[in-house]
Amino acid sequence: MMKNKSYIGISFIILIFGIWAVPKIIAKFQKSDLVEIGPVPAFKLTNQDDKSISEKDYLGKVYVVEFFFSTCPTICPKMNQSMLQLQEEFYGNPNFGIASITIDPAKDTPQVLKEHANLLGVKHYNWHFLTGDKEYIYSLANKGFNLYAGENNKVAGGFEHSGLFALVDKDGKIRCRKDAQGNPILYYDGLEASGVEAIKEDIKKLLDE
Repeated sequence: MMKNKSYIGISFIILIFGIWAVPKIIAKFQKSDLVEIGPVPAFKLTNQDDKSISEKDYLGKVYVVEFFFSTCPTICPKMNQSMLQLQEEFYGNPNFGIASITIDPAKDTPQVLKEHANLLGVKHYNWHFLTGDKEYIYSLANKGFNLYAGENNKVAGGFEHSGLFALVDKDGKIRCRKDAQGNPILYYDGLEASGVEAIKEDIKKLLDE
């Protein structure tokens, strides 16, 4: 009789735990409210360790994409600091990554990018600094991601680009939140604290999907 009571008691505890836990487990793997913009464009570039990296290497990871160059005297230092904040926030998480793609590949060789990464204090093993053919990269930026990049010898540093970050989910889809009017923001402002906080929040949402 005592055994039957014990079994009933244990069964009751399991049932209560199940009722409490199942919705939380389901919620953790549900799609978030972030908008799906479209698939990330295919790419194949070389990282700071002289290894070939493609969008397939990021599958299963939530990652942030930026276009920059190592000698940029204007917005890149601020973008670097924003990325370092993301590194700190998600350090040690194997499902998070960063793709920093140079728009000055003639100067930004793998060796230069390696030195640049060391100078910044890059520690996350999924943070790749990528270089390759210039025309290929410009097509990737302007047509693939729709993030403007171009040469202009009239501006400081000789190149123009945005300070925007693209957010990609584990399935290789570009995602974003909506603004106050309900419109997709498309990309995140890597130059403003509010943009960095927003992308931190949305990275966490995508990591939980």
